[in-house]
Amino acid sequence: MAYINGIGIISPQNTLPGSDFLEPVVEHTSEFLKSIEPVYKSYIDPMASRRMSRLIKMGISSAKICVQDAGIEMPDAIITGTGLGSVEDTEKILGELSKEEKFLNPTPFIQSTYNTISSQIAINLKCHQYNSTYVHRCFSLESCLIDALLQIEEGTAVNVLAGGIDEMTLNHLSIIRRLGLWKREAIRNLDLWSSKVPGALAGEGAAYFIISEERTDKTYACLAAVETLYKPESTDKTAETVVRFISENGLKPEDVDLVLMGNNGNEEHDRICNDVIEHALPSASHMVYKHLCGEYHTVSGFALYLAANILRKQFIPSSLPCLPKSPGKLQNILIHNHFWNTDHSFILVRR
Repeated sequence: MAYINGIGIISPQNTLPGSDFLEPVVEHTSEFLKSIEPVYKSYIDPMASRRMSRLIKMGISSAKICVQDAGIEMPDAIITGTGLGSVEDTEKILGELSKEEKFLNPTPFIQSTYNTISSQIAINLKCHQYNSTYVHRCFSLESCLIDALLQIEEGTAVNVLAGGIDEMTLNHLSIIRRLGLWKREAIRNLDLWSSKVPGALAGEGAAYFIISEERTDKTYACLAAVETLYKPESTDKTAETVVRFISENGLKPEDVDLVLMGNNGNEEHDRICNDVIEHALPSASHMVYKHLCGEYHTVSGFALYLAANILRKQFIPSSLPCLPKSPGKLQNILIHNHFWNTDHSFILVRR
C-alpha cells in the first residue's frame, strides 16, 4: 500500500495544470483522440525540444508536472510503462530505410527505443537513481505500478515517479484497423456508446504519478493493490479473480463503491466487462470513461487519474455517466481494464 501524492497527465481532455476536473468536456470528431499538449517551452529547453519526438516531450512534461504537483525536489526512482514506445520515430527510421539507406538520421533510431522516455525524464530531472521501463502491452502501466509498490515495500525508495505513455499515429491506426480493433470511420467521442460502428475508439496519453510511502497534504488517494490476469478461461474466472482480489485487500464486494470499467465501444468486449462486474460486484455503482480518452495500451493511467481525483474531491463529473446511480459515499474504487479479453488488470484505490 502506498499514497498517490502527485499527478501529471496529458490527455485528449483539459487535464493540464490550471484546468478544472474534466470541465469543460472536450468533444472530438476524428479517427482517434489526440492529446491536448502543453506549451513545451514551459518544461523543456526549446533547443533540446527541437530534437525530441512528440512522445518524449509529452513524457518529460507530464513527469515534470507530476513532480511539481507533489512538491518534491527529486524522485528516488523513475519507472515508465509503454505498450508501443515511440511509434512516430520507428515509422521515420523504417520509412528512411525503405527509401534509401544512405545518410540515415540517427536521432529517430536512438529515440525509437522503448527506454528513451524514462531515460530522457531522468536526464531532464538530473535523477541518477533507479530507472526502469516496462513494455508489457496492456500490462505496461500495471507492471510499472507493481514495481513502484515493491520499491516502497522493500524500503529502497520513498517517492517513486511512475507512469504510462503511448501515442497514436495515422499509419499505426491504418495497420491495426485490419485486425478489426479500431473503428473504420471518424465518430464523435461523446456518441461512442450509441455508435454502431464496430471496433474501439483509439486514443493516446501520458500519465505520471508520485507513489509515496507517506501521506502528505498533497495526497490524492491510497494505491492499495494492483493485479493482472492473462487470458482468463471464462467470464466466471475473471469474476472470481475480482472477488478474491477484493477479499485479499480486506474488503467485501459490497465495500466497493465504484468501478471504473474498461468498456471501449467495441460491443462484443464491452459485454464481457458488463458481465464480470454484474457477477462479481452486483451492488457497486459503475462508470465508463474511454469516450473521454480513447483506447490505448496504458489507458489505465487516465483511469487512475480519475479515481484519485474522485476520491480526493468526493465528486463525480457529469461527463462520467454513473450507473445505476452515483454512490452516496466514495471510499473504495476498483479499476478494471481489459484488452480483447486477453489482458485483464485490477487496480484498487482507496480514500
